[in-house]
Amino acid sequence: MQSFDKITGVVAPLNRPNIDTDQIVPKQFLKRVERTGFGRFLFHDWRYHPDGSPQSEFVLNQREYEGAAILAAGKNFGTGSSREHAAWALMDYGFRAILAPSFADIFYNNCLQNGILPVVLDEEAIERIHHNAQSVSGYRLTVDLNEQRVSDNNGFAAEFEINPFHRHCLLNGLDEIALTLEYEDAIAAFERGRAEWLNSSEPDVREQLHEVYN
Repeated sequence: MQSFDKITGVVAPLNRPNIDTDQIVPKQFLKRVERTGFGRFLFHDWRYHPDGSPQSEFVLNQREYEGAAILAAGKNFGTGSSREHAAWALMDYGFRAILAPSFADIFYNNCLQNGILPVVLDEEAIERIHHNAQSVSGYRLTVDLNEQRVSDNNGFAAEFEINPFHRHCLLNGLDEIALTLEYEDAIAAFERGRAEWLNSSEPDVREQLHEVYN
């Protein structure tokens, strides 16, 4: 998993509440077996007309938000199904941080597992970010996980909370597999010992192990 320390990037404002995962990546694109390539399907039904042409009024199709790395959304972002594809699509598009007043729980955890930082800010702070992003061309924010702080160059700053364990994992690029591999030596030692027990020549030990593992 890609680690997250601090980023500075253009902010794309998507000031809509209750954006669900079917809007983030519609169900017809879930047949892919890869975890990459979903960026082009992100917000598909809002980004494109039925004939495939871009909807010019949608934020991600507007020139001033090209290359945006930070998405400022409305409350309850990521509601709906538990599809991890939503996080994959956001990451593949280029978003590394999502700012919102609140997130759906499963989506929030899916972001953390895929190297995206979901930042909860109060509604007043989010409204100010939306206003700035809509009125200042190329508006940029710095999201600093070490300091747990979001700021711009014009005096705006807001701190955010995050679980210390999640913070550690993001800073070090650790998903669940990587966390497990930190104990690889201990796991290998356990497996070596287990093999010795299973191959024991003592009949009573073999019978006990047979009951346990069968």
